[in-house]
Amino acid sequence: MLSVHTSPLEQAGTGDAGGMNVYIMHTAVEMARRGISVEVFTRATTSEQPPVAELAPGVLVRHIPAGPFEPLGREELPAQLCQFTSGVLRTEAFHEPGYYDMIHSHYWLSGQVGWLARDRWGVPLVHTAHTLAKVKNAALADGDKPEPRTRVFGEEQVVAEADCLVANTAVEARQLVGLYHADPHTVHTVEPGVDLERFTPGSQRAAREKLGLPSDAIVLAFAGRIQPLKAPDVLLRAAARLLERKPELARRLVVLVVGGPSGTGLEQPQALRQLACTLGIEGQTRFLPPQGGPMLAEVFRAADVVAVPSYNESFGLVALEAQACGTPVVAAEVGGLPVAVAHGVSGLLVPSHSADDWASALGSVALRPDRRAELAENAVHHARRFSWERTTSALLDTYAAAFHSFRDVVRTEVAV
Repeated sequence: MLSVHTSPLEQAGTGDAGGMNVYIMHTAVEMARRGISVEVFTRATTSEQPPVAELAPGVLVRHIPAGPFEPLGREELPAQLCQFTSGVLRTEAFHEPGYYDMIHSHYWLSGQVGWLARDRWGVPLVHTAHTLAKVKNAALADGDKPEPRTRVFGEEQVVAEADCLVANTAVEARQLVGLYHADPHTVHTVEPGVDLERFTPGSQRAAREKLGLPSDAIVLAFAGRIQPLKAPDVLLRAAARLLERKPELARRLVVLVVGGPSGTGLEQPQALRQLACTLGIEGQTRFLPPQGGPMLAEVFRAADVVAVPSYNESFGLVALEAQACGTPVVAAEVGGLPVAVAHGVSGLLVPSHSADDWASALGSVALRPDRRAELAENAVHHARRFSWERTTSALLDTYAAAFHSFRDVVRTEVAV
């Protein structure tokens, strides 16, 4: 597996670490459980990282030096792809030919490396985009920067060269075909999963005690990277609007924001705190750094509603994790979120990002205990439809299809 810009060893929720890290970690570990050895190549970001680290039995993470030993913005990484590719090819050269059977690249930067390695090693390339520049640029938050043309061209190249493309949802599959002219026969839809052993229902009161929250609070939670794309400001504006409508909630309302600055959010890391002050809800807003799996589950259990107001999501793992904990989700009706959230069953989908619409949706769940209880029960059942075991099985089927497709191409070329 290739993951140039972020490592599965990193804590999701800050920097460039997010759902993709979780996806790679869980699918790699599940493959290893089934007897498949996995090596994940990622860029070294500090000199203290070992050249090779074991993520789990059968899963190695290789840190490849490429550029300075420090985190780099995604816009800086294309200049390091030559050195990264050299490190990947050099690693393979120490083994007998045919050591690697398959390449699975994650995100377009990795796809560029995978394309070259595929041609050198003579093995199939499976690619997962995770996000698409053309889709993101069509749904930018106010003031956010569009993805550069370099990325658009790079994605088009990878789509044209990959033997198989993995889309998170049928919507993304259609986007690959319609916007990037992918061959429909190469596109396979594989829905991500959720760790159903870690994210489980639990005591809301106990979770609130661990987080220092009042037992009688009305808790609206956001978990994710703090950047315009993820739109945590929408939650704050909606909370302020909810207080305008019902001033008596001021004593009980808690807006819990969990995550760290990322992407263009790094340019103004205090912007969200300043917005809370401007809206007059600084007393109701609490900020926590990114939380590891066990504590993240407690965050979800503590909440009455988890908000996912993103402008674009290829799937939305946070929405699935929250529902697995028995917490309803109010999410934007974008990207893969209509798959992750069953509207009116496990949560609500909001077709806009207006404060009024979001205040109404959040209030209709958080302020109606009977409605919330119904959605919570359904949320657990909905989330159980997804698992990393299911995702991994579908990925292995895709790998088999890639093998057959690749062999057919090779036979045709040899015949010609």
